[in-house]
Amino acid sequence: MGKIKLKDIDTRAPKDWDKQDTKDKLVDILAELDELQNLLFAESKHSLLVIVQGMDASGKDGAVRNVFGKLNPQGVLVKSFKAPTAEELSHDFLWRIHTHAPAKGYIQIFNRSQYEDILITRVHKWIDDDTAQARIKAINRFENLLEQHNSTHILKFYLHISPDEQKKRLEERIHNPAKMWKYNEDDFKEAKLWDDYMKMYEDCFENCNDVPWTIVPSDQNWYKEYIIAKAVRDTLKDLKMQYPGLKKK
Repeated sequence: MGKIKLKDIDTRAPKDWDKQDTKDKLVDILAELDELQNLLFAESKHSLLVIVQGMDASGKDGAVRNVFGKLNPQGVLVKSFKAPTAEELSHDFLWRIHTHAPAKGYIQIFNRSQYEDILITRVHKWIDDDTAQARIKAINRFENLLEQHNSTHILKFYLHISPDEQKKRLEERIHNPAKMWKYNEDDFKEAKLWDDYMKMYEDCFENCNDVPWTIVPSDQNWYKEYIIAKAVRDTLKDLKMQYPGLKKK
């Protein structure tokens, strides 16, 4: 992946995409995913790590719920990474991440991830450039370790929304009773740092790309969910998995 400029990438679906047709396709993909997840769990030769990053209100929770919500919960795990605890801060920054790496047979979803440690930390200047560069190298080695030594397949999604759409969604949390529980006044403060976050994300895409990123236009949830579900479906199909036969004594 070459140098990415997020401002040059549309946050909406292509104009010729039909909403209802795409939603119908998504229903079919989710049905395929159900069978593929069952295969993944039964065969237990591979695992899948899905990393979902994005600005506040980019739709991370909704993507996880609507793409993976109907799969067998026995084989799908979700970890949302918040601010590190005192115990987590007493270890290296990947300690809390590695403990949630997926075992063979499982889909593990990271709602935010190790990338927070080179994003928000740099925007707020909590770490210096040398520390950031060291962490970038560590993240690349960590992902390579999972891929090469545990048959873990990694998908990384950045949910790309516009500042206007983010503002609309954050304000909705003030007025919509069903979304008030998500309200955090700090989200509005972080939104003012938009340009700084875009710069750090672009640097992340350029330097943490051994496992490539998918930039997902996310102003429209139906398109976002289709893109993520299709990528997951295609990755699992490419594994050519088979159900194991009868176990021999």
